[in-house]
Amino acid sequence: MAQRVPTADTGAKKTSRVRVAVRLRPYMEKEDDKAEGPCVRGLDSQNLEIINWRNATETVKYHFDAFHDEQTTQQGVFLASVKPILPHILTGQNASVLAYGPTGAGKTHTMLGSRERPGVIPRAVKEVFNLVRPQEEAQDGWGCSLTMSYLEIYNEKVLDLLSPSTQDLPIREDKDRNILIPGLTQTPLASFADFDQHFVPASLNRTTASTKLNQRSSRSHAILLIKVVRTQRAPPHRQQTGKLYLVDLAGSEDNRRTGNQGLRLKESGAINLSLFTLSKVVDSLNGGTGGRVPYRDSKLTRLLQDSLGGSSHSVMITNIAPEYSYYFDTFSALNFAAKSKLIVNKPFVRETLTVPVPQVKRPREEAEGDQLRKKHKDGRKPSTASPPAPHPSSTSAPSMLDRLVALEKLMMGCQEKDKPTMKQSRKETEELKEGQKEFESKSRLNCPSGSGLSWETSSSNQDSLFRNNLPPLQRKLISGNTAKPKKQQAVVLPLQVTQLQPLKQVLVVKTSSVCMKKKRQQLDQDEEPKGKENMAPSGWESHLDRSLVERSKQEILTLLNTGSHKDLKGLQLIGDKKAKLILGWREIYGSFTKLEDLIQIEGITEKRFSSFMKANLLSSIGL
Repeated sequence: MAQRVPTADTGAKKTSRVRVAVRLRPYMEKEDDKAEGPCVRGLDSQNLEIINWRNATETVKYHFDAFHDEQTTQQGVFLASVKPILPHILTGQNASVLAYGPTGAGKTHTMLGSRERPGVIPRAVKEVFNLVRPQEEAQDGWGCSLTMSYLEIYNEKVLDLLSPSTQDLPIREDKDRNILIPGLTQTPLASFADFDQHFVPASLNRTTASTKLNQRSSRSHAILLIKVVRTQRAPPHRQQTGKLYLVDLAGSEDNRRTGNQGLRLKESGAINLSLFTLSKVVDSLNGGTGGRVPYRDSKLTRLLQDSLGGSSHSVMITNIAPEYSYYFDTFSALNFAAKSKLIVNKPFVRETLTVPVPQVKRPREEAEGDQLRKKHKDGRKPSTASPPAPHPSSTSAPSMLDRLVALEKLMMGCQEKDKPTMKQSRKETEELKEGQKEFESKSRLNCPSGSGLSWETSSSNQDSLFRNNLPPLQRKLISGNTAKPKKQQAVVLPLQVTQLQPLKQVLVVKTSSVCMKKKRQQLDQDEEPKGKENMAPSGWESHLDRSLVERSKQEILTLLNTGSHKDLKGLQLIGDKKAKLILGWREIYGSFTKLEDLIQIEGITEKRFSSFMKANLLSSIGL
């Protein structure tokens, strides 16, 4: 089993800042329509300046780890910026090289190059083989193996360039927070010739297209992964894994200048979105707030999680163009590069240790075999067949098959021994059932309904019969408790309850009928004739003078027939909506002939009408 071993550092934990190098593409006169000359100028090997677009008489200066001007060769870029980080991958650490810049600035030329002038990728792989070869020849007990994987991110889809038939691949993260891609092809490499044989055809599978600014523009981000695994041949079999990421990013594009339409426009949108997410990641890492870093917002930043703010030794090569037509792209790229050099990574050695697992199964089988043999000897019916003797060269107890056979024989012996006991218990149960049925039948014949004395005598006469049908164990218990007659009552108690049950039911019926009669009498006394409220005066009207009540009703009826909207709202329990309904009813049907006509209006029920009359009559009388 593999165990992760931390780095054995005596001091504080080591950190590594992202190294940023800027490479200036040679000046092309055909790109400069107005013949304005270059807008960027190098000052020395680490400094450069660009004209300030706000004030042409001023310049903005930048300082980086390295500056490569137009005269710098491919080998010079590799030796100065890339080669120093490659030895780290042989010690179990990660390294990353990223090419960033606007479209047409020379990123793909820097990373791939040509047959005559190879770029960073072939030179870095050749250098890795040069570092591995002396260690293999030294025969220090360590072995090395190299594998390569090549993929592209096209329209937010991860595609395997070594296996073009595969679809979009997922991105996962293991328990140690390492980013991995299940299903990605890993091709073993034995020499640089093997790498060249697989890499060149895979590069042709990368998506490219022509735009107004670049005849062969990369429409995807390409990532080459070289994995170096060093394994110790002797115990404890330590294993160190180092990874080299070589990333060729697609360039940011201004669609107004590239003239992208249709599919090219969609590709450009995906490229710019991923680069914008990359910029947000850099800003979040430089913020120092310790908040969320948006690695998961894009598949590019998800794969570059280890290179930016992770555990990798990283180098960013920023490619820029000197023409004025690229001024704002160049200015943005330099600002991004200046922010990226502030990112701090924390590299560590990825080492696993193979821990030997002790053999604990053999002693456990021997212990189980001893327990089975002990149970087999203690059985009441020992078997005559003995288990076969183990092989002389075998150090274990009986095999699994022998243990199963012994266990089956033991179970069969237990079943044969329990057969007489089971038959005897069934026979006793049947005798008890028959005795109980015979006893109950005789007790019903000897005990007529309503005589409790005859029931007691019959129970005493059948006592001997009940005792003789009991099994020997129960007979012994009853003979020891002859002074307690309560045991006999436990058997005959259900029969006594069933005889008294009809009497209880009759009593319940009588009680319920009396209660019902009393309840009916009370309801008859309280019952009053019901009718509409206008048929007979209610309780509160009986206390008022009938003449005053009639006069108040006439006033209310007159107000309902002649009153305005405001007058109707002055009545009790009549609001704005009810007043409008009353006016509408008057326009359609004419005047109210009686107060009870209000019930025909929507929302006025008999109960509401009663409340309306009570409130208005009491209000008009002055109570």
